[in-house]
Amino acid sequence: MAIRVLVVDDSAFMRKVISDIVDNDPHLEAVGKARDGRDALKKVAELNPDVVTLDIEMPGLDGLSALKEIMKTNPVPVIMISSLTKQGTEQTFQALQLGAVDFIAKPSGQISLDIDTVKDEIISKIKTAAGTKKKLANFKYKTEVEPVSSIPTVKKLDQSSTLNKLVLIGTSTGGPKALHEVIPKLPAISNAAILIVQHMPPGFTRSLAERLDSISQIKVKEAEHGEKVIPGCAYIAPGDHHLTVSRPASGLRDLYINLTKDPPRGGHRPSVEPMLESAAQHFWSDMICVIMTGMGSDGSQGIRLIKERGGKIIAEHQSSCIVYGMPKAAIETGCVDKIIVLQDISSEIMRMLS
Repeated sequence: MAIRVLVVDDSAFMRKVISDIVDNDPHLEAVGKARDGRDALKKVAELNPDVVTLDIEMPGLDGLSALKEIMKTNPVPVIMISSLTKQGTEQTFQALQLGAVDFIAKPSGQISLDIDTVKDEIISKIKTAAGTKKKLANFKYKTEVEPVSSIPTVKKLDQSSTLNKLVLIGTSTGGPKALHEVIPKLPAISNAAILIVQHMPPGFTRSLAERLDSISQIKVKEAEHGEKVIPGCAYIAPGDHHLTVSRPASGLRDLYINLTKDPPRGGHRPSVEPMLESAAQHFWSDMICVIMTGMGSDGSQGIRLIKERGGKIIAEHQSSCIVYGMPKAAIETGCVDKIIVLQDISSEIMRMLS
């Protein structure tokens, strides 16, 4: 049976192009179009689609308001169609907190005449989202999302402190929401640094870092090429760059960030694998690796190397995953030490660090 899709956008052009992309795949069917949030709510109730693609910026009832209402009255997998503007990225993160499964960035502004260039992404994300329909009703979504504080909190990092432990986190679909559940619950850590790979396009990883930083005790930032890895800081791989680490030739126990444009691994850049491989090669002490919600198997090769180096592996439990792909692949390697629901991952990290 074809996956039934409702396309919501205030632009008639965008409605037509997205519907055509959907209808051109034999496994998908565009069962309706809606021109704004009110129209969307009506058609979700009437048509009971498997997936909704929902534009964020619409007159009247906008995408975020419509999403809140859909999640309250008729939970259905929603993919947000977002612009790459600063406001667009911020609204996208609010949408993911409010229950959207994933998002697609418009290539060139609100009416993207070149939306066709992301057609493969649209199709694959709709298919992934459709698989989450049964789970959505069990998830508790926030109806309000805290805004990012505009006053940056100054968190002093001690450049001279010794790096003894490394936490490595890999995640994909559902990851931003999962990271919001884990990172803000960690206390200010004095001996460990955190490296994070979240599959995400350029422009969104910086907003993710700023948002997490504003609600966390540890410092969270988008990783920069050549910077030293400091305890008490979480570094997020920038979109479209692999994040790896290296040590100076002097043999000093310092770790530095390398960002590369090496070819995608498993279709992803950033990919979890290069981060884990380089950490296993260059880090000299305790490592904890956490694999959370996401499609595919990224990270399942690298965890073997972390395990060989005596590292501990945590996988997110199926019940709390939006998409149970990456944790399942990790568990199937036999390398995972703990399988834990999302809400308890931060306390397990702290237990392992101590």
